[in-house]
Amino acid sequence: MKLRIALMAASVLAFPFVAHAQPVNGLYVGGGVGLNLMQDETVNHSTALGTGNAMAAFNPGYLGEVNVGYGLGALNSALKGFRVELEGDYGSNSLQSMGTGPGNPAALKGAQDNYGMMANVLYDIDPSLLGFNEHFVYPYVGVGAGYQMMNLSGFSQSYLNHPAVTSGGGNSVGGFAYQGIVGLSFPIASVPGLSLTTEYRMLAVMDPQGAYHASTTSGGATVARGNLDFGNEFNHEFIVGVRYAFGAAPPPPPPAPAPVATPAPAPAPARTYLVFFDWDKADLTDRAKQIVAEAAQASTRVQYTRIEVNGYTDRSGTPKYNQKLSLERANNVAAELVSDGVPKNVIDIQGFGETHPLVQTADGVREPQNRRVEIIIK
Repeated sequence: MKLRIALMAASVLAFPFVAHAQPVNGLYVGGGVGLNLMQDETVNHSTALGTGNAMAAFNPGYLGEVNVGYGLGALNSALKGFRVELEGDYGSNSLQSMGTGPGNPAALKGAQDNYGMMANVLYDIDPSLLGFNEHFVYPYVGVGAGYQMMNLSGFSQSYLNHPAVTSGGGNSVGGFAYQGIVGLSFPIASVPGLSLTTEYRMLAVMDPQGAYHASTTSGGATVARGNLDFGNEFNHEFIVGVRYAFGAAPPPPPPAPAPVATPAPAPAPARTYLVFFDWDKADLTDRAKQIVAEAAQASTRVQYTRIEVNGYTDRSGTPKYNQKLSLERANNVAAELVSDGVPKNVIDIQGFGETHPLVQTADGVREPQNRRVEIIIK
């Protein structure tokens, strides 16, 4: 119980980091396989089959799952980091022990198979907040709910004290299920959109509806029929898999080779000024205001016809959001130029978003030199 509560709490506590998410944007698919550890389940069986309640224990088993999902940041930048997905799963654990008869079991066979559908909500956490290299690993958490079927297959047991008596049976039951998810994804740099994933999931199936049918035979004749009512089921799942996000941007091309050095003419007076910004900000720092003032003062000492004010961003947001942010930065610099004495009618203002970077980077990288406004005196 403490483990389940801790897992759910970790999912909830991660939500305040929404402003720092490194998300999957748009459509993606994934899948994985792994190890399933099923906790002991209570078994209440009809008195005709045995006495009182018992506990069913299971051996470690296997599981597989596939999913299709959508990163909501592609719809709205305020939802960056959140994902929704639909998951289908299947797993099986063989029985280790189950007391349901008139004596100690001499032989026990059978397995409990699980399969169903889950709807999940996940959130990608900024890895720098957890001390990870954000180009190497991306943590995420999530919760889900759905419906799981449980099938008792191939069940039979004989009894040491009654060698001529055997029990057997099986069928499917089902119930509401919920789960908590903690995972890590490892991007494959050479294949944009492809990531390896590893997860821990706690999957619970509550109050299974229906009962397994069973019968007891002695000397080949059926002597009793009844039901096996299994209680709540709790699974601890450890999964490795892959995920592919469609539409991921390819890595930037390598920089062009540097031209052969030639003697340069004497430098002309500086005509271009660079103003840099903090991440996801458009307001001017004290240093930025000093640079704008220098540009305004320089414009009074040279002959000019126009002053261009061009805004840019890094590649950590969506193109639409970055276009808006770059124009806001350019407008703020232009307003500061006017307050420093530059006539408004000689200023051309443009926003170029994440295009024309000073430093080529992959999508999502926060490069400080690309968060800038260029003041060009012509």
